[in-house]
Amino acid sequence: MTKVATTDRLPLDDLRPVLMGLFGEVGSIMATAKKLHREGGAYAGYRHAVEEEFGDALWYFAALCRRLQLNADDILIKNTTSEEFAPTIVSNYNLDSRNSLISAIDELPCLDETLLKLGEATALLLKINTGDENVRILLKSFMQEYFCTLQVAHVSFSKIVYSNIEKTCGRFLESDSSLLPTFDSNFPEEERLPCEFEINITQRKSGRIHLRWNGVFIGDPLTDNILDADGFRFHDVFHLANAAILHWSPTFRGLIKQKRKSDPVIDEAEDGGRAIVVEEGLIAWIFSRAKYLNFFEGQDSISFDLLKVVQQFVQGYEVEACPLNLWERAILDGYAVFREVRTHNSGIIIGSRNSRTIKFMPLARG
Repeated sequence: MTKVATTDRLPLDDLRPVLMGLFGEVGSIMATAKKLHREGGAYAGYRHAVEEEFGDALWYFAALCRRLQLNADDILIKNTTSEEFAPTIVSNYNLDSRNSLISAIDELPCLDETLLKLGEATALLLKINTGDENVRILLKSFMQEYFCTLQVAHVSFSKIVYSNIEKTCGRFLESDSSLLPTFDSNFPEEERLPCEFEINITQRKSGRIHLRWNGVFIGDPLTDNILDADGFRFHDVFHLANAAILHWSPTFRGLIKQKRKSDPVIDEAEDGGRAIVVEEGLIAWIFSRAKYLNFFEGQDSISFDLLKVVQQFVQGYEVEACPLNLWERAILDGYAVFREVRTHNSGIIIGSRNSRTIKFMPLARG
């Protein structure tokens, strides 16, 4: 629970944002469970979704304890050591275990019943304030229902703790640059993305966009491919941002013909057509959101929900190793350059993998 302090960005003198966040996450647990109940095996995303919601609820619980100046770990251990629950709830961190919670109950209640009780316990917390004498009782009641619901849902407590720590730290904490992934350092230079690059983007009278690298045109001329012109013809900027900041772009790698062909497995799985489609699809999806947010102008952060979808989009590919804050930087910096290119209808894109940066420079007028 000590990890919460390093990722907690909410005001410390106001309980309401944390209480509302906890209430919302418990509601999400109930909604996810309802989908499972309604759709059964057809709801393929249940396991990941319910683990994430349980983890987020636990984060808000720990943040609430922090504001009440109570030790969350102490509440987790001491207040659940009863005839219902054994103290190994917190101490057992076996990620391979289906459920780290050990119960003395022979017959567990049904899921609907436990969800209703969890909701009731959460609703009671909405009324607390820092001066309540019965705050420990209410917190204990919530945690008992929380752990009971974990058991009925067959969710590992240790798994949600570790997953939530990884997610929140990856989102809110600045990563050590020396520990960030780079995906082609063990390959020959001709198979690596360039450490430094300049790409000229020009728009001709036809409205088509052309890219040039080291004096050579690369890729196909592009248009917006939509009736309502929105600047998507410049979307290669985002591939360049990915290459510079994430050290990943199967599309850009393909354009400059620097795939990792010395390893046939990597060439096919990470640099092949499907990986390219994933990157193109992700960029198109983010663009569909960004165009209604003024292409992130004036924003210094990206919504957590958007970043979580990004994370899900790239599961199974090497770039999933990149923390969410690095994705946030790639998106925001990429769109800052995109806005400049869109304004000028041209430009020079300067990318540096060494500094993980991407910059815009206007083309010289001849």
